[in-house]
Amino acid sequence: MIKVAHIITRLDLGGAQGNTLHTARTLDKSRYDAMIICGWRGDLDHRVSDANIVRAEHLVREISPLEDARAFFELRRLLKELKPDIVHTHSSKAGILGRLAARSAGVPGIVHTFHGFGFHPLQNPLVRGLYVFLEKICARFSDALVFVSRSNMETARAAGIGDPARYRLIRSGVALAAYPARVDKEIKRATLGLDGSDTVVLCVGNTKPQKNPDHFIEAARRLSPKFPSARFVFAGGGSGLQRYQDKVRELGLGKACKFIGWREDTAELLAASDIFALTSLWEGLPRALVEALRTGLPSVCYAADGVSDILASGKNGYLVRAGDLDGFCSSLESLLGDAALRGKLAAGAAATDLREFDIDFMVRQQEELYEELLEKKGLKK
Repeated sequence: MIKVAHIITRLDLGGAQGNTLHTARTLDKSRYDAMIICGWRGDLDHRVSDANIVRAEHLVREISPLEDARAFFELRRLLKELKPDIVHTHSSKAGILGRLAARSAGVPGIVHTFHGFGFHPLQNPLVRGLYVFLEKICARFSDALVFVSRSNMETARAAGIGDPARYRLIRSGVALAAYPARVDKEIKRATLGLDGSDTVVLCVGNTKPQKNPDHFIEAARRLSPKFPSARFVFAGGGSGLQRYQDKVRELGLGKACKFIGWREDTAELLAASDIFALTSLWEGLPRALVEALRTGLPSVCYAADGVSDILASGKNGYLVRAGDLDGFCSSLESLLGDAALRGKLAAGAAATDLREFDIDFMVRQQEELYEELLEKKGLKK
């Protein structure tokens, strides 16, 4: 049996976490013994059995030099005890600490998936430079660097992170068969206080600065007077949720714009919506966009990283320069004001070729990668 340890900071709601859980659960059990090493208090902790999870007490999301040092030594100890053949790290902090610990513990195979980067254009240049430096160091002893988008791959190449010969494109997987969800739109909308005559613009994501909810609210403020039946719904939580709910209320947008918190019925919400919108300033490649296109929703998104891999202006939605709020509102206004255009782009969305995003195909690709690495090292079992 090949032992694989997936290390991720915390099992919060998100694409990286969902994919890691699915991978650990569905790797070929005749070949792989998979486990997850992560910190506590994640939203998805209930989805994994105690038999397949190992807790790292000091692995926390916040930057803390003391706790991070403790987490490194804790991870090294755990890996020496567990003796995995492969360590596969996810997310920025776990990716750095996990790979350092794996190297120190003598783990034969080390893989890291970039679900986006810990550095971004809005950071202080010194902070960004430190993150890039750490990624360069960890890439030196990574046997494979996995990217979820071509854009992220090119960013890493331009920054000099790792050997491009070790790069691998493996998409962030989605259970494509579950989309579009079967739902009574009228009933689903009623649960949100909406009705059948509304034109629903949905965004799915965390309330982190990365997702840029302020622009979503500003779009609602600008466009709702022109389109009284437009309803802007943001499905997602996080530490900023209350602040954004308060902002919506202070702006008098309580009817037009709703922040509804984390939901586990996003497939149904997508099926009950008319337009998908995403104001993220940086991304890996958002699974919510894949789900929206699969559902047949025309989408208006900032051209953040991997978004441009699958969204094409005039075909399945509109791609807008990241941060261009005027352009975003203009594109959204075109869709809100033209039902025929919405229908045309909805058909284009439904026709988008998303086969490489199938979640089980993602797992098979990872299995092939693991086998290839172990064979190269003469450790194939």
